[in-house]
Amino acid sequence: MIDPEGEQVSDLVAFHAHDSKEWLSSGRSLDYASKLFLTTGDVLYSNRSSPMLVIERDDVGRHDFLLAPCSKEMFAKLYGHAEPHRGCFGNLAEALGPFGIDPDHIPTAFNVFMNVQVDGQSGRLSVEPPLSKPGDSTTFVAQMDLVVALTACSAGLSNNFRFKPIQYRVD
Repeated sequence: MIDPEGEQVSDLVAFHAHDSKEWLSSGRSLDYASKLFLTTGDVLYSNRSSPMLVIERDDVGRHDFLLAPCSKEMFAKLYGHAEPHRGCFGNLAEALGPFGIDPDHIPTAFNVFMNVQVDGQSGRLSVEPPLSKPGDSTTFVAQMDLVVALTACSAGLSNNFRFKPIQYRVD
């Protein structure tokens, strides 16, 4: 995953290619890593505790695995938008539909480059501008056959209120 212009978040979800009931799990991944911020060398696990992806290289070292993909409901509830757009959730649902993955089965995304701060006393979360600079990247290595969907995040706070492209390469 490449951030060509800097400060752009990308939501990533993954499913086992042969069984979509196995998906990328924030809960399992954070449990097994015993930390909130996953980076180089960390494993992203499925809901069945199977390794799905390994972070092989990470230029930024700050990603979020707590917050759900932004959605039209989120834009209405948190920002008061009267006519909200579909957000990351809608983009992911459209991309996953041809693979028979229902929107109700889209898990919490691994939010690449998202900078969420956690107050150690109150537990309060704050979304800060991404730390990624132009050309920064994170490299994942698949540990099984996967269906992966990703989208450039459209939540203003997540991207320092500038919407930019995200790039990816599959080797």
